[in-house]
Amino acid sequence: MRVFALVTRILRQIVRDKRTLGLLIFAPILVLSMVYLVFSGNDYISKVGLVNVPDVILEQMNVEDAKVTEYHNQEMAKADLANQKIDGYVVFTNQSPAIFIEGSDPSKSGAVMKWIQANLTKANGTAAELKVDYLHGSDEMEQFDYFGPYLVGFFIFFFVFLIAGISFLRERTTGTLERLLSSPLRKWEIVVGYILGFGVFSLIQATIITVYAIYVLGMFMDGALIYVLMITFMLSLTALTLGTLLSAFANNEFQMMQFIPIVIIPQIFFSGLFNLETISGWLSWIGPFTPLYYAADALKNVMIRGSGWGDIYLDILALIGFSLIFVTLNIFALRKYRRI
Repeated sequence: MRVFALVTRILRQIVRDKRTLGLLIFAPILVLSMVYLVFSGNDYISKVGLVNVPDVILEQMNVEDAKVTEYHNQEMAKADLANQKIDGYVVFTNQSPAIFIEGSDPSKSGAVMKWIQANLTKANGTAAELKVDYLHGSDEMEQFDYFGPYLVGFFIFFFVFLIAGISFLRERTTGTLERLLSSPLRKWEIVVGYILGFGVFSLIQATIITVYAIYVLGMFMDGALIYVLMITFMLSLTALTLGTLLSAFANNEFQMMQFIPIVIIPQIFFSGLFNLETISGWLSWIGPFTPLYYAADALKNVMIRGSGWGDIYLDILALIGFSLIFVTLNIFALRKYRRI
């Protein structure tokens, strides 16, 4: 009888907590629906360049299975490859083919290699030994190297978001925040103070994760470390401000954890870990509204493509913009804090 009473109390507690009840039902449905739409997208269509391909071979190629661009000289193809307008190109020199691959995305590299090899084999009748050069990376890169930038960005965002949110929540539940709000400090000063305080540890955490991944695990790194640290710090700041913002709508650590299926998991799909060009049109528009989308793009540009400031500054500005928005919302959230 006492066990039944305990079960009844727990059930009533869950039913009364509308947010928990909603997440138990709708969060799995939301995540599963997103997984379905991500993996039910269209197959990726390779963007291939052809340079000086003999007419005899060109006539036998199946150009309908790819977006084919013909070039009169190799310099134009190199420029488009560097600007990611094509995934790779094949050039014929003295009737001998050579393949050049952009190399920063394994799915694109695999697709373009498969298309070129299949069509050259069809044209020649036999499989030929092909010379392959990579603009970024090499054929010795492992999956961990390709996905490393996305994983670094995700883990930094996830842990900073979680730790900052729970820490700020404890400041509220222990009464520390309430005492600060009754002091002469202005609300924006409180928000900025907390963000800068937590930001020091977020910077240390981001630095440790980045350095460990690159120098201990041997993750591929072609760019400057200072840019990677700059990106991860801005991502940490974004996660920090978002975590503190959402903590204002949670009453305990469990409710803070409930934001993970809604806020964290969806960003994985739009970070670039999955090919964004094959994602269903119902979801593809969401990517630019998520911080991890910009952080992962910048990290990939630096770590795999060896890019500099000119290629990542827009992503940095986007992360700064997210942080400013979240800081502003934090200030408004404090003004509406019901216990003031």
